[in-house]
Formats: sequence, structure tokens, C-alpha cells
Amino acid sequence: MKKIFPLLLFTTLSVAGISAQSKTHVIAHRGYWDCEGSAENSITSLKKAVEIGVYGSELDVWLTKDSVLIVNHNPTTLDGLKVEDCTAEQICKSKLKNGENIPLLIDYLSAGKNQDKTKLIIELKEQTGLEKQKLIARKTVDMVKNLGIEDKVEYITFSIITGDELIRLAPNAKVAYLSCNYSPAELKQKGYTGIDFSYLCMKKHPHWYDEAKACGLTINVWTVNKKDQMLELIDKKVDYITTNDPLLLQELLK
Repeated sequence: MKKIFPLLLFTTLSVAGISAQSKTHVIAHRGYWDCEGSAENSITSLKKAVEIGVYGSELDVWLTKDSVLIVNHNPTTLDGLKVEDCTAEQICKSKLKNGENIPLLIDYLSAGKNQDKTKLIIELKEQTGLEKQKLIARKTVDMVKNLGIEDKVEYITFSIITGDELIRLAPNAKVAYLSCNYSPAELKQKGYTGIDFSYLCMKKHPHWYDEAKACGLTINVWTVNKKDQMLELIDKKVDYITTNDPLLLQELLK
């Protein structure tokens, strides 16, 4: 029995390790905003996401006319200003639904710097023109490095140009691609670490689950708010689910 015990212990620990690695993680879409006092892409939404202990809080980044990085989902503000056509000073006077001003990326990242619970999942929005698609990657990577938060940040983007530039500038960073026009094998070859596809995309290409796993890519599926879809993806052992209802997903994962 003395000889068998170490083997059993090793096996038990190995299984536990595999189980931990295969656990699905929660990413709060645009932060945790569906609660009192919060709003999408607000600094409050980040703080709320950290409070509930999700793996990641997603945020959206644009470049203003004067090449300043700001956090907002749409190409326009709620009061109709087009981000790429306005200065940062103009954009940051605009309000989010909770009354906060649209934040500069530097302020948003600084708010998430001194915590270790939640990753900052930075989506770089597709800019107008090839040079700006590269510029937003360069400026963001530089900011992350200057803040010393490389270990707290992961990147996602719909722009293959921006994604390729992120991989070139930050080869050790996690970079996942959002559009449904490249296969997991093609993205692996380009140096991406994960796929981050919509639920509908993965319904159209169900073989990509196995292909991504075979390539060693992480799998995230967005934006999933229905219980049955969450359970389906948990059963498939995807790495991450991006949702507007992080509390529901956390409850299902218990």
C-alpha cells in the first residue's frame, strides 16, 4: 500500500489540475454594468466587476482625432459625437448613462492597476485607415508597459491588422481575434493565442471547438446571456464566456 499511495496521490492531483485548467471563466462584457450606479465601459463597471470577482472585465478602446486613447463602445458618444473626428477634450466631456464622463484609457487602466482579481480585457476597436489600426496597438501597448500591468491585460480585436501589430509589439501577451473570417489553425499560424468568436459564429463552425483545442488556442464565446447557451458552452469546456449577466454565469459555474 505504501508504494501505491504516492501513485494514487499523483493521479488525484493530476486530475484536479486538469479540472482546474478546464474550468470556464467569466468575462463581464463592458464591465459589470447591469446594476445600480453603473454603466457600460464606466470605471464604476470595472470596480463592480472586480467586486464580484469575475476573471475578466472587457472594455472598448478608440483613438480620438488627436490620437488619445479613450474608452467607449460605439464610434459615437451618447450625445452624437464621432470619436475619431473629435479631440479627447471634447469626447471626455460626454457622459455615460450613469453620469460619469467617458474615461481616458489611462484613467481606466489606473483604476484597475492595484488589484489582482480581474484581468483587463482590452478590445481595440477597428479604426479608420491602416495606419490608425497600427497606431492604436502601439499606443495601447506602450501605455500598458509604462503602467507595468502587462500581467493584468489581455487583448482582443476585430481588426487583423491591429491584432498582428499587437503580436509583433507584445509577443508574450494574450491576443485573441474576434471576427469569424479566419479559422483557428490560420490564427495559430499568425501567432494568436486564442479565438474570441460569437455564439452564432461557433454555431456555424462547430468543428472549430476541436480545431482550436488541437491548436492550443483558448476559446472565448460572446455575448452569451441565456442560461441554456451558457450551459451548452460550459459542457463544451470553453475557456471563457463573455456575458452581460456575469452573476448568472457565476451561479451556473458553482
